[in-house]
Amino acid sequence: MANNSIKKTLMVALALCIVCSVVVSTAAVVLQPMQERNKELDRKTNILAVAELYEPGMDVGEAFKRLITPRVIKLETGEYTDRFDPQQYNQFEAAKDPAMSRTLSGEDDGAGIGREELYSTVYLVGDPEDPRQIILPIRGQGLWGLMRGFLALKGDGNTIIGLSYYSHSETPGLGAQVDNPDWKAQWDGKEVYADAGMKPEISLVKGGAESKYEVDALSGATLTSRGVTNMLHFWLSESGFGPYLARFHGNSEGA
Repeated sequence: MANNSIKKTLMVALALCIVCSVVVSTAAVVLQPMQERNKELDRKTNILAVAELYEPGMDVGEAFKRLITPRVIKLETGEYTDRFDPQQYNQFEAAKDPAMSRTLSGEDDGAGIGREELYSTVYLVGDPEDPRQIILPIRGQGLWGLMRGFLALKGDGNTIIGLSYYSHSETPGLGAQVDNPDWKAQWDGKEVYADAGMKPEISLVKGGAESKYEVDALSGATLTSRGVTNMLHFWLSESGFGPYLARFHGNSEGA
């Protein structure tokens, strides 16, 4: 067959495509366990960091096992459940399953997530029955897409220790300032609820925060700032972790 024939050219191209597909598929299968381990390591690192427990060079897996207790709760009631293994349960996958989640729309979907899982994992520092810290997974729409992060509260279920996002697609230099250490430092000591109420008061404000319920908005990133406020109001209300956090209100030991 002549080298410049159309048939031979197509056969070579087809063979090359098959070889490349096999190589890519094999690499994906071989590397998947490593990718999953790295994702799990990153998740644990972020949880330790937002709780101000992370130290460079530490054995993250060992530190997480020693310092953090994951528990699964039913969001509607705020009660713990043994229905799922907290080491294996994935609320993000559950949110995709109609049998394990609920549809949100309109005013009910303040965070813009579309579906909310019925059960979620929380992470406790110290005695699980009387934790020093409570770490909550939160997510919601920013300007360009879904933002995922963790919020750490003291054991009173009200005082914020830290807020950190580990996944977002916000504009560099603007909305991406959610990664700025100076901005994140403002959250320490802020409070979520006023008095004994269950309505979240914490919010981002323009022009400078003036109260314990306010944090400076991100400069030039109005929609990202609004997204942060909306997702916090959603997850800290009765629609999210509100019923769970209510059990800790007034816990002076945790505070």
